[in-house]
This record gives sequence, structure tokens and C-alpha cells, in this order.
Amino acid sequence: MKKLMTLALLLVLGLAAVANSPADDKNAKAVKEVEALERQRFAAQVSKDYAFLEKVFADDLVYTHSNGKQNDKKEYIQSIRDGKSVYDKIDVENINVRAYNDGKAAVVNGQIVIYQPNKPDGTPNMAHIKYVVVQVKNKQGWQVVLWQSQKQAS
Repeated sequence: MKKLMTLALLLVLGLAAVANSPADDKNAKAVKEVEALERQRFAAQVSKDYAFLEKVFADDLVYTHSNGKQNDKKEYIQSIRDGKSVYDKIDVENINVRAYNDGKAAVVNGQIVIYQPNKPDGTPNMAHIKYVVVQVKNKQGWQVVLWQSQKQAS
């Protein structure tokens, strides 16, 4: 009986070790990093922190706005500079990060509210957005390679 209990204990410990493998640890770490970076990126879009945006967006970025218009990295950052993409405030309503490939890739989906300057009649101008982001970790760190969004009814 003692041998059977020892064997059962070893089996449970072995399964626990497999369930908490180094890959799981890397993915869990990546989830936390990417969620924090998503929030920092939204703040950088509001504050117009172009240096941060240059770093966090990959050179091959495909940024698809909720109206279907697509930009590459250079065009999107320029649209913020030119006032075509204006963000007074961005609130994160929910965010879900799933990491893959030993913490080297992540898919994010969530919902945000984007506040823009008031409409000419003074009413608030805000958009409820659902989005998907793909980020990859490379030698530059985590970078957004894809943004896709869709407006929701408010």
C-alpha cells in the first residue's frame, strides 16, 4: 500500500510538473507583458508619444481602422501627427491576451471606448470598438504586426 501511495504521489507531482511546464510559464509571462504594453500603447496614442509608437509598431504593421481604411506603420503614425487620427482618451473595457509559441507571439482581443473631440454641436464624440491585435516578440521586443477593429453600437 505504501508503494502504491508513493507511486500515486509521484504521478500527481509529474502531472503537475507537466501542467506547469516552462512553455506555460513563458506564455503566462508574455500575457502579462502584452497586456501592460497594450495599455501603454493606448496611452501613447493619446499623448502622441511618437517614439514609443515607433518602437511598439512593427515595420510591416497592417493597421485596419473600424471604417475599413488600412495604414502601414508610417501612414498610421503620420495620421496621428496630422490630426487625422485623434484620441482625447481611450478607456479599456476588457482585454484578453493569449500567448503562443513559448511566449513569442500573442493574440489580443478586447473592447475599448475612444473619446475624440466633441462634435460641432457640442455632443460627445466617442466610439465603442472591438478589436484584435497580433503581437510578436523579436529582438526589438514586443511589436504590433496587425490591428483590426470594428465599431459597435453604443
